[in-house]
Amino acid sequence: MSESTSPRAKVEYVLFDMDGLMLDSERIYTIATNEVLGRYGKEMTWDIKAGCMGKPEREAGVHTLSFFPDIPIGVDEFLVERNLVQDRLWPTVPLMPGIRRLVHHLKQHDIPMAVATSSRRRNFELKTAHLRDVFGCFDGKIVCGDDQQYHMKGKPAPDIFLVTAATFLGRNVGSPDETPSEQQIKERSKGLIFEDAVSGMQAGKRAGMSVIWVPDPNLLKLNHSVTEIADCVISSLEHFLPEQWGLPPYGG
Repeated sequence: MSESTSPRAKVEYVLFDMDGLMLDSERIYTIATNEVLGRYGKEMTWDIKAGCMGKPEREAGVHTLSFFPDIPIGVDEFLVERNLVQDRLWPTVPLMPGIRRLVHHLKQHDIPMAVATSSRRRNFELKTAHLRDVFGCFDGKIVCGDDQQYHMKGKPAPDIFLVTAATFLGRNVGSPDETPSEQQIKERSKGLIFEDAVSGMQAGKRAGMSVIWVPDPNLLKLNHSVTEIADCVISSLEHFLPEQWGLPPYGG
């Protein structure tokens, strides 16, 4: 997959998903989930995993266990056991290819940016504590899935992207529960979202923003019955060309 060479509308602000997009954390989710399921002779396949990606923790846990009704544990116990494994592994999670260069580039050119992740805030801290050279560039402009003060619905609802743009970047994008004005629609169109999950791509498009989808190759092998279409699909952030979106080029 490669970036389109057609000119794009100028981008004024950028929003990042985190898991699977900035961090290679989806691999750890898989390891931890299968360590727990393996105790009962079960395994999470990619078609099951695809339905979890981008969703809040509990919703993803309910989805996973729905495929294994014979397992004698509830979602709360499952999450506790899985999180014990994850907590041990989070300090080792690496960045995805191309993300350090892109974040530093946007920071250097004063492009407004923020992170909008479905991850719980405690997990965000565990995952990113050893990667402050990248996440410090956001100056605390982070919205997490369990930030209850925003009363957000989870992806594929557009809430988290609209809340992040309005709260931390000062963009007049309106509220998720209100019909946007013409000015708010225009303001939304100036945003660019990077996502790896199908539900996140849907959320970005429902927010009225441009979406670059960077899916795992295993995700592309599955059939997705969604109406939303990403503005661009690339196999890695290493292939992203900022100038095609009205952003300063690398080296510029």
